[in-house]
Amino acid sequence: MPGSSGDAPPSIETRASWVIAITAVTMLSVSFGAPLLVVVALPAIAADLDGARSIPALASSLAYLGAGAGGMLMGWLAGRTSTRLVAFVGGAMVGCGLLLAAGGAAWQLVAGFGLLVGFFGNGALYPPMMTYVSLWFDRRRGTALALVSSGQYVAGAIWPMVFERAIAAYGWQRTMLGYGVFAAAVILPLAALVLRPAPRPLAVGGAARDAMAAPPVFGLPPNQALGLLAFASFLCCIPMAMPAAHLVAFCGDLGIAGSHGAAMLSVLLTMAFVARQLWGWVSDRIGGLNTVIAGNICQAVGMAAFLATQDEAGLFFIAAAFGLGFSGIVPAYVLAVRELFPAREAAWRVPALLFLSLSGMAAGAWLAGVLYDAYGYYAIAWQVGIGCNLAALALLGTLALRRRPAAVPA
Repeated sequence: MPGSSGDAPPSIETRASWVIAITAVTMLSVSFGAPLLVVVALPAIAADLDGARSIPALASSLAYLGAGAGGMLMGWLAGRTSTRLVAFVGGAMVGCGLLLAAGGAAWQLVAGFGLLVGFFGNGALYPPMMTYVSLWFDRRRGTALALVSSGQYVAGAIWPMVFERAIAAYGWQRTMLGYGVFAAAVILPLAALVLRPAPRPLAVGGAARDAMAAPPVFGLPPNQALGLLAFASFLCCIPMAMPAAHLVAFCGDLGIAGSHGAAMLSVLLTMAFVARQLWGWVSDRIGGLNTVIAGNICQAVGMAAFLATQDEAGLFFIAAAFGLGFSGIVPAYVLAVRELFPAREAAWRVPALLFLSLSGMAAGAWLAGVLYDAYGYYAIAWQVGIGCNLAALALLGTLALRRRPAAVPA
C-alpha cells in the first residue's frame, strides 16, 4: 500500500516528481483563470450583449467542453511527441484566446473561449498534464493528482477578487487583454524549462500487469466499463459547475454586492483546494471509486443546501461546505482509471474520461444560464443539478456492486 514502510518495493517517486507536480499546478492555476474571467464578468458582458446571460454562459461552457475535446487530441499528441511541446502550445493559445475574446462580439467570445482557451489552450494543459503527472508517481498518486487538479481551485481562490477589481477599474475587455499577456508570460517559460520525459514504470506489480491482456473491469469489457464510468462523471459534473459558474450572478440577483459574490466564489474554491488535498490522501487509502461515491454524496447535499437559503451569511457557509464536498471527485475518477486499467493505456483513457467530465461542467454552466433566461431565477437549475447528481450516484453504486476484490496495481 502507498506510504508503507520497512521492505517497501522500489518506487519511481523522487524529489523531481514533486517539482513536476508543483510546476503543473502552477501552470494550471494560471490557465484556469481564463474561464473564471467570464464568470466574474458575466453581468457586465451580458449588459453589453443586450442582457442575455446565455451567451457568456455559453462561452464559459465551451471553454470546458473545448478543454475536454482538445484533451483527447492533445493527449494523443503528447504521447507521440512530448508534454513540453503540447503545454507550450496550450500556454500560447490561452493568451491568444483571451486577446480574441476581448474584442467583445458574441462570436469572438465563443471562438476565443471555446476554440483557443478551451480546445487548444486548457485542452493541451489539463488532461495531458494529469496523465503526465500520474506517470511520475506510484505510491502517492492520488495525493499528486489531487494537488495538480487543484490548479482550478488555486485560480478560483486568487483570481475572482482580482478580476472584480480590475473590471471595475478598467472594464472587462481590458482585463481580458492584460490577463492574456500575463498567462502566456507565466506558462510558456515553465513549460520550456521544467517539463521533461516521465520515468519508465518499474518492472514490478503494475508493470507486470501491463504486459498481460487487460482483464474485464466490473465484469464488463474494458471499453464499456470506461464508457459507463465516464458517463457517470458527465452526470456528476453538471451540478458541480452550476454554482461555480453562476454564483456571482446569483448573488447579484439577491441584492448581494458583486465584490461579496466574488469573495464567496473565492471562498468556495479556496475550500475546494484545501479539501482536495484531504480527498487525495483519502483516495490513496480507500481507492478511487469509493472516493468518487463519497464525494458525490457530499455534492448532492451541498446542492440541496443552495435551495435552502438566500441569506448572505448562510450562502457563504454553504459555498464553503459545497467546496469541501465536491472537490475530490474529478481526481478520484482519474485515480480510478489508473487503478482499473493498464498504465500504457493512460494516455488515451484519462483524456477520454476527462472529456466527459469537462463536457458535464460545460453542460452545467450552459444549462444553468439557459434555465435562468427561461424562468428568471436559479432554483430550477439547482433542482436539475440535484437530479443529475442522484442519477450519477445510482450508476456508480451499480458499478461498485459489480466490482470484484482485486489488488490495486502500482
